[in-house]
Amino acid sequence: LLSQFDPDNTGYISTEKFRSLLQRHGSELDPHKLEVLLALADSNSEGRICYQDFVNLMSNKRSNSFRQAILQGNRRLCSKALLEETGLSLSQRLIRHVAYETLPREIDRKWYYDSYTCCPPPWFMITITIVAFFLYNGVVLDRFVLQVTHPLYLKNTLVYHPQLRAQAWRYLTYIFMHAGIEHLGLNVVLQLLVGVPLEMVHGAARISFVYVAGVVAGSLAVSVADMTAPVVGSSGGVYALVSAHLANIVMNWSGMKCQFKLLRMAVALICMSFEFGRAVWLRFHPSAYPPCPHPSFMAHLGGVMVGITLGVIILRNYEQRLQDQTLWWIFLSIYVIFVLFAIFWNIFAYSLLDLKLPPPP
Repeated sequence: LLSQFDPDNTGYISTEKFRSLLQRHGSELDPHKLEVLLALADSNSEGRICYQDFVNLMSNKRSNSFRQAILQGNRRLCSKALLEETGLSLSQRLIRHVAYETLPREIDRKWYYDSYTCCPPPWFMITITIVAFFLYNGVVLDRFVLQVTHPLYLKNTLVYHPQLRAQAWRYLTYIFMHAGIEHLGLNVVLQLLVGVPLEMVHGAARISFVYVAGVVAGSLAVSVADMTAPVVGSSGGVYALVSAHLANIVMNWSGMKCQFKLLRMAVALICMSFEFGRAVWLRFHPSAYPPCPHPSFMAHLGGVMVGITLGVIILRNYEQRLQDQTLWWIFLSIYVIFVLFAIFWNIFAYSLLDLKLPPPP
């Protein structure tokens, strides 16, 4: 094919030859993919198309150059929007719904709808929810949640405790414990309703990175800004995902076609604000067991900061290489600097400051 349409081996195909190729074999292609190919041809003003862009499209890969060719094109997609298509099965309608919930551009929505195969499924968010929240609490602890007034609240190897900060795994495993059934319930709901669709679109690698980065930032924020308090709950990771999703909707407001987006944003913000306000009140409310301090609320803020920086970049650049994004490297560098600063803070600051830490559990 390359020798036929690019005999000089320049790496480009003329738009005339490209159009003739589409006319000859267009009936063999998926209608949505054919539409994207036509958009690629019409968007190019130099009379030639990069052969690698064509190969990337046919192999379900997207490059920055291909994406820019589409986005900068002067031709609007002429066929009806994905939302207007009828006769879809239940699974197809679900995939279409997820596309409109998370992606702001029609070309991205159609691309996702055509290429999504549910293989692999959104395993990360489902696994972390079932195993971390229910299996551990229900099977190992023989109770689904431990109230903060329970004597066993801090007596396990998972909760982050300032006296045990040298046990590095606690900066991650604190998500397995929650301060009450309402704390657990809200995190589970937000994690499944927001996290699963995001993972279906962006993949487990990207979403797990945002989630884990929010979890680590949450516990480190507590160790720096609220040094005498423990921390429990998955709010750091959940708030990273939710804040990234909400920020992405705001930044692409006109392109987002999800139903009742203003009402749904308001409900999400009210739920997050209620849970955060409850965490602040609980932190300063006198404990029923004075040796058992209430958990900190700083993990929520750490998660939000990760969401509106790293999370927004990941959700905004659908199917693009993050290593090609300058802003990605800037925010990633800031995050790494914060982590390093918090590590040195935990090593030296606690011994230098005259703090009255709660007794170890």
